[in-house]
Amino acid sequence: MIPLQRNSLLLCLHTMRKTVPLMMDEALDYLEKRQKRDPSFTYEVIVVDDGSKDQTTKVAMKYCKKYGSDKVRVLSLVKNRGKGGAVRMGVFSSRGKKILMADADGATKFADIEKVEEGLKNLQPWPNQMAISCGSRAHLEKDSIAKRSYFRTLLMYGFHFLVWFLCVKEIRDTQCGFKLLTREAALRTFSTLHIERWAFDVELLYIAQRLRIPVAEVAVNWTEIEGSKLVPFWSWLQMGRDLLFIRLRYMTGAWQLETRKCN
Repeated sequence: MIPLQRNSLLLCLHTMRKTVPLMMDEALDYLEKRQKRDPSFTYEVIVVDDGSKDQTTKVAMKYCKKYGSDKVRVLSLVKNRGKGGAVRMGVFSSRGKKILMADADGATKFADIEKVEEGLKNLQPWPNQMAISCGSRAHLEKDSIAKRSYFRTLLMYGFHFLVWFLCVKEIRDTQCGFKLLTREAALRTFSTLHIERWAFDVELLYIAQRLRIPVAEVAVNWTEIEGSKLVPFWSWLQMGRDLLFIRLRYMTGAWQLETRKCN
């Protein structure tokens, strides 16, 4: 059994073969340099291939062979479960005291991990060792609106309103894929999680809010990556439906905050 003294990085992939090397090279270069500066710093990278049909797993496995399975592991799901389901699988397979979720498209610079680490540190003392630090693109909202169509801007504001009205009050950007959790917070929230598609971030933060887990929101650098967008109308419609499910099912008791047993 490996001691829990490391940081775990989770990358969720779904047919992103071309972006894998970019993100992996950037992340591992940073992690290796940081480990050389501070030998007490240890890490593991867990790549979750969410049922892709191309060579994504094969590309990721090259890094496992190069750096060793102690530092890089690849989990390949036979069937696509959705981002939430894939990340949950990675969380339950991780061995770190801190667990970082990051999108594999490289939209957020990996060095910004230090910003979310600082956000997590500023929340101390952590109740029951639980805390979450979220990367945020809220400070870039005005620039992004200028580049979007009126329709996409309307969808964005509608989604943000539903998130605020139904679920999460204090976090402006729930959907940024750059989140750092203490191990205790990750296991507590993900063991309760039900949503497996794109709105899982909202349920994650809703659960944290209900459990009074402290959450920090930290501005990070972000670049829109071509090919990483959701299909606007149908994806937003599905996410809006999921937001209603989150609120109504917890309110009616259909979903409980009790920790479900994890294998």
